[in-house]
Amino acid sequence: MPIPYTSPYEILNEGNTSRFLLICDHASNAIPDDYAQLGLSESELERHVAWDIGAADVTRKLADVLACPAILGGFSRLLIDPNRGLDDPTLIMKLSDGSIIPGNLNVDRHNNLSAWQKRVDRFYMPYHQAIASALEQASFGDQVPIILSVHSFTPHFKGVDRPWSAAVLWDKDDRLAKHLFTSLEKSEKLIGDNQPYSGRLKNDCLFRHGTENGIPHALIELRQDCLIRDADCADWVPFLENALKAAEMDTACSERKFFGSFTENNSKIYNENH
Repeated sequence: MPIPYTSPYEILNEGNTSRFLLICDHASNAIPDDYAQLGLSESELERHVAWDIGAADVTRKLADVLACPAILGGFSRLLIDPNRGLDDPTLIMKLSDGSIIPGNLNVDRHNNLSAWQKRVDRFYMPYHQAIASALEQASFGDQVPIILSVHSFTPHFKGVDRPWSAAVLWDKDDRLAKHLFTSLEKSEKLIGDNQPYSGRLKNDCLFRHGTENGIPHALIELRQDCLIRDADCADWVPFLENALKAAEMDTACSERKFFGSFTENNSKIYNENH
């Protein structure tokens, strides 16, 4: 069954001054009652189109081991995707992996601005503001935060098998990514490098909070059939923990560095339509 909706985000270990911040954009398949499940059945909301299955479990376990803050999305990606820029056409999906989303068919900035704005205000912005606030708390003194985003992907997509057990997604900043590759190689499993997805998504969550702030960051994708049991989720934690601790010791992660990637002002788009 879908998770009951309570808030646009959940914070673990709030106020902890660890350098590490974990984020899990697609942690939940929750949809508030007033959205009537977007016209979808419960079985549809249990699919990967509504959330990243298993990602929240790994995030919780890793946050517990590191005693670090974690921000978990509290709403389904089908309402609005927090890992997209406000100008991205896939921000509110109308069709996802063969599923038509009835409650989204007439929601966009051009044809139904009020409905689009309501979702931005109610879900998207509070989630990103929570991340920004957590980063401010993690930036006390001269400390530079390190961000890891946790996602999961399906073992098959559009009839094609995906051989990678995990993947590291990154853009121009490899300060965390290189440590993830080093640690995950010890799992003796096939690890993807920006596949099956690319870490160079314009205005995604890590671009907004990592790239534009010069903060070390990376995204880990874990294959969902490797996260079926609680023990499966726990198996990944030591590799991720070791990578983060190695990055913490890396002097390159001790200062903000900007890598000249593209820039798009999401807040301008928000303010123009508010």
